[in-house]
Amino acid sequence: MSKNGHNNPAFVNDVTDKPLKKYSLELSEKGEKYAAALKDVDADYNPYENRQVEHPTTNSETLFHLLKGSLGTGILAMPNAFKNAGYITGSFGTIIIGLICTYCIHQLIKAEYELCRRKKIPSMNYPAVAETAMLEGPTIFQKCSPVIGHLVNTFLLIYQLGTCCVYVVFVSSNIKSVADYYLETPVDVRLCMLIILLPLILINWVRNLKYLAPFSTLANAITMVSFGIICYYIFREPVTTDGKDDFAPLNGFPLFFGTVLFALEAIGVILPLENEMKTPKHFGGSCGVLNVAMTLIVFLYVGMGLFGYLYYGHEIEGSITLNLPSKDVLAQCVKGMLAFAIFITHGLACYVAIDITWNDYVAQKLGPQRKKLFWEYAVRTGLVLVTFLLAVAIPNLELFISLFGALCLSALGLAFPALIQISTHWYTTKGIAKAWLLSSNFILIVVGVLGLVIGTYTSLAEIIATFTDD
Repeated sequence: MSKNGHNNPAFVNDVTDKPLKKYSLELSEKGEKYAAALKDVDADYNPYENRQVEHPTTNSETLFHLLKGSLGTGILAMPNAFKNAGYITGSFGTIIIGLICTYCIHQLIKAEYELCRRKKIPSMNYPAVAETAMLEGPTIFQKCSPVIGHLVNTFLLIYQLGTCCVYVVFVSSNIKSVADYYLETPVDVRLCMLIILLPLILINWVRNLKYLAPFSTLANAITMVSFGIICYYIFREPVTTDGKDDFAPLNGFPLFFGTVLFALEAIGVILPLENEMKTPKHFGGSCGVLNVAMTLIVFLYVGMGLFGYLYYGHEIEGSITLNLPSKDVLAQCVKGMLAFAIFITHGLACYVAIDITWNDYVAQKLGPQRKKLFWEYAVRTGLVLVTFLLAVAIPNLELFISLFGALCLSALGLAFPALIQISTHWYTTKGIAKAWLLSSNFILIVVGVLGLVIGTYTSLAEIIATFTDD
């Protein structure tokens, strides 16, 4: 997948050749021996100092990339999330979920650093961290290590494809909203999806991201301007709590939970961003890049969710852009600009899904042959068609967002980091420290599993109900 991936031969050899590996099959019986062996690891090895990055990013650039990865369709869905929770539950719930997500990301970063130090390698990606961590845990975890990397990749793939589905629905819905004002007959949103299908396929045929970079920069600028205009519409009249729920019925909370997770979490880009930093030790810390970024993100999300819901109330749509007055040219410009920006972002989001599918699985089975390029384009086209067909089947923005947030990010953002933390420090902690390690991470795993099961069930039930009504 990448130079840090678990399929990199250098990585595999480096791990299996280390002295610690010979203990992995005996950890359950020789935990003390393993813990003692850790002391033989070169304590002076610093993964950060041994990374060789061709074009390292500065702290500010990393901060910008992290903000860019988190500020998209998710923030525009936050008012709808607050409708499902109430403005008091929504405000405090978003802050609490933000704190939990930030804590889990810190745990993942610390586990990566510790595992890299033990194995004397500079960096790893998410599947590699999970796979290596399981080898450091008890015997039952070791038996799961060959599977965990593929499981993480599966959730990442589903999440990225789900994000692309959200993008297809978002772009089509906003195009429809503008077109309906100028046409006598309302346009079917599925027709809009069909119109953008060929452009979506073509943009995903771009094999080098550097050709999309100028468009991505333009999309970011457009997004910032559009957010400013949306704020103008929200605050041009006084907002009021009259007729708004402070605490919504509990059955809507799973939808809120899934939407907030989808909006807040950028777990797929965390390790790649940290691995490419010029000063990666500044990523964590109390005033590090991660905490600064998450503070800004949570603040913006609470603000957009709270004031968007207080202004539009129960009439709020899956994206707040769909509530903007259709007759205003300025509002039409916002919808058109954001549709263009998210269209460009589809190419970036699907790039990750293509990378996982092609490089980690399909290309390895094909072997060297002349038609390899043909099959790569076939994979690219197929993945776009998957996102297109799912969007056509269920063109419901808010339910898509909640479904993929609950399904994938409950696991990737909460449960897996906790499991990795337990495995990494299983034989190196004792007494109160181990009790805290197990209890705190067990709670996170339970929250993640409950969020996955209940959130996914609720979203699927709503999707089935919507599909049945149609």
